[in-house]
Amino acid sequence: MTDTAGPEGMTAILLQLAGLTQKLAALDERQAGESRQLAERVAALAAVVGDLKGTAAGHAEALAALDGLDRRIAELAAPAPGAGVTPAGYRPPAAPRFWKPGDPARQDAAGKLRAWVEQVYRPGYGHLAAGLGECWEQHPLCLYILDWLSELWSVLYLAPSRTAGTLAGQAEWHTRLLTAAAEQLTRETRGCAHGTAPYRPAGRGARP
Repeated sequence: MTDTAGPEGMTAILLQLAGLTQKLAALDERQAGESRQLAERVAALAAVVGDLKGTAAGHAEALAALDGLDRRIAELAAPAPGAGVTPAGYRPPAAPRFWKPGDPARQDAAGKLRAWVEQVYRPGYGHLAAGLGECWEQHPLCLYILDWLSELWSVLYLAPSRTAGTLAGQAEWHTRLLTAAAEQLTRETRGCAHGTAPYRPAGRGARP
């Protein structure tokens, strides 16, 4: 049996130990490299997760802001507690076709204007309305003017409530629009070919 304790045996053992040491070192180096790669991958994934969290947080904030805006719009659109539903005001109809003498709607519109002139315009607007001749229905210009004048009056005075804007509109209607319209109506029907005199309320004599 060979003596392994001799010089040759010791040399063989040392060579074997050296080989094992190299292998262990190689294994350690490879494991260290894999550990570094794994750590790098983990760090990269952590960064991606952080970005996703930031994006999700940004989206959540945006969605929360939109939700809050929707609620605010709904609150503004809703009537005040106890206020109830405000009834709709007067809505003007489509413009009559006064340029079509044979249109039945023209006669209906003229009848509506006649009622407004007799019930509102002449009783309420004194000398301004007195200049309107009795033949105004035969003047297309008078029909056009009285149409918008009466409809605007209805918008301002048939509303269920009055606001500061409505009040300003009433002042504008009386101080500027009405006076200009009355002047045009008087000029159109004064001394026209129909030969009719301006309207004079019953019980009033001619001016001296």
